Amino acid sequence: MELIEMKTATITSKGQIAIPKEIRKNYFKAGSKIAIFAFEDRVEIRPLKSISKKISTAIASEKSLAKEWNSKEDEAAWKDL
Repeated sequence: MELIEMKTATITSKGQIAIPKEIRKNYFKAGSKIAIFAFEDRVEIRPLKSISKKISTAIASEKSLAKEWNSKEDEAAWKDL
């Protein structure tokens, strides 16, 4: 994959970033969903519409499974690890 453009941004104390206007207008629209991929050496932000169906199913499952994963019982079980 060829690098087209590089911009910088600052992360706020709340963990927020602003995607520079030039990049945003070409790849993202207000309200659109994104996928965030964390690798060992980088983080990628991609429009969710560009992700394959297999991966988007896993991402969609994250919200529904969070109810099961984020229980008080789980937090108690994992707190000392």
